[in-house]
Amino acid sequence: MDLRQIRSFIAVAHVLSFSKAARELHLSQPALSAQIQALEADLRVLLLFRNRRMVKLTRAGESFLRDSEVLLQKVVEAKLQAQMIAQGSAGHLRVGFVASAALQLVPAIVLAFRKRYPKVSFDLKNVRTVDQVEALANNTLDAGFVRLPLTAPGLVITPVHREPFVLAMSKNHALARAKSFSLSGFAGEPFVAYGRKWAPKFYDAWAGICKRSGFTPNVVQETAEMETTLALVAAGIGVAILPEELARRHSRELKIRNLPQEKTLSQMGIAVPLAHNNVLIDNLVAVAKETGKR
Repeated sequence: MDLRQIRSFIAVAHVLSFSKAARELHLSQPALSAQIQALEADLRVLLLFRNRRMVKLTRAGESFLRDSEVLLQKVVEAKLQAQMIAQGSAGHLRVGFVASAALQLVPAIVLAFRKRYPKVSFDLKNVRTVDQVEALANNTLDAGFVRLPLTAPGLVITPVHREPFVLAMSKNHALARAKSFSLSGFAGEPFVAYGRKWAPKFYDAWAGICKRSGFTPNVVQETAEMETTLALVAAGIGVAILPEELARRHSRELKIRNLPQEKTLSQMGIAVPLAHNNVLIDNLVAVAKETGKR
């Protein structure tokens, strides 16, 4: 039994005429009859009662017609799905993201991607940068939005978002109302920081800003989330150097100071396995590059 035989049977069943069905299928009538006979022989049932005056579906033929039409529709859908997956316009993506990207980056990229590829589904997971590197290596994630700088063997990392660093402090901080500002004036202040073990090179990037101002930051507490860092800063535990957009979301509770002389930028990127062969992943990277703030 093959699809050609099934299509021929459906054509005959719809018009109840071998001659009409043969013309529709661009077959000779003997060739069409041979296909139906081969199908019935394979099934070991009579699907069509026919004589010189009429063609009629048997009860088995009626049942097989219903099921075979469903089968052909499934075949059409399977073919279309396979083509869409091959083109990267359908399928499923497992994507990790650092918590701060959930506010700044991921919603806009996912929205833009779904608008372009509505047949793609997502499994989005909040995963810290170092854990994303492991998950990408283990093939439990397809892509991840990570804090940069980051180097990891076996991954391709594309920057998709850049913004300045700023200094955040409580509005009750003694220097919050100072007219003049210099980062070096915070040399003796306690700092709160997103934990070095979660994104070590990101930690080194902001700490390097302090070192270029002549001091090593006195980190009194590290946190697992940047939102927690901001909450502790607002509570007066310490000051922090953080990405500008994230810090300014809390401008009612915090005093934000720009670092105009500092050229180091906070960056996020999308990381994907170097050896992947999934067009869907390439399409996500392309949309992320278009949508992000580069």
